[in-house]
Amino acid sequence: MSNQKHWEEVYCTKTPEAVSWYKPHLNTSLDFIDQAATDLDASIIDVGGGESTLVDDLLEKGYQNLSVLDFSTKAIAVAKQRLGTAADTFTWYEADITTASLPSQEFDVWHDRAVFHFLTDPQQRSAYVAQVLRSVKVGGHVILATFGPQGPEKCSGLPVVRYDSQTLQAELGESFVLIHSKTEDHHTPAGTAQQFLYCHFRYS
Repeated sequence: MSNQKHWEEVYCTKTPEAVSWYKPHLNTSLDFIDQAATDLDASIIDVGGGESTLVDDLLEKGYQNLSVLDFSTKAIAVAKQRLGTAADTFTWYEADITTASLPSQEFDVWHDRAVFHFLTDPQQRSAYVAQVLRSVKVGGHVILATFGPQGPEKCSGLPVVRYDSQTLQAELGESFVLIHSKTEDHHTPAGTAQQFLYCHFRYS
């Protein structure tokens, strides 16, 4: 099964509240974005945003220049339906982040919660980093949330890569300066705990 078919199956067979990574509000991500994007006109992309409510909360905070990228047609449709007419103000990318066509030097803030750790092939990770280097403005911010060192080895039936702040920075390369990091335990709808690592990098 291809990655796209896998994620379509996940989103077509589970409600938004049933997937393991679900949280009603991504408060840690919001805090990191608030620190990075002090201007409400900042261009922000949520990579793997899917059915996440992050963009709803960013819109409520006053951010206007928002983009969402996801593999899944179903996930994007759910988000658009939830947002109603507000969805028309967003830019939507239905694509694989490693091959997506993104504008050059466009984004002030790149946010990814729980996509990068699914890239187990080094070539996929290199393609992802190349996208960041091309589409994030110099001086912009990259916020990545992955499974931490004590996180699960698999998620949604797929293997993942676990990171600490040093190994995650090594993947991004010398162009990125680590500003802040933290770990937290995410409690899934099934009641299990998963360790997440959040890192805020500046692209210099």
